[in-house]
Amino acid sequence: MGSDKITEDITTTTPAKNAPALVKKIGRTTYIVRVHFSKTSKETMSDKIKRMLKNEIQQM
Repeated sequence: MGSDKITEDITTTTPAKNAPALVKKIGRTTYIVRVHFSKTSKETMSDKIKRMLKNEIQQM
């Protein structure tokens, strides 16, 4: 299959080592997605989901 390249995307904010992570392997590629939560957010997760659903319905 030719030469496989491994690239790493380094962002400006590095998640904590103990940050929750989702790991998914698709074929020969493993995706690691780390999540973080804003400490300054005023919106709960429930509020955010409701807002996103309302936006989605309005676009239909």
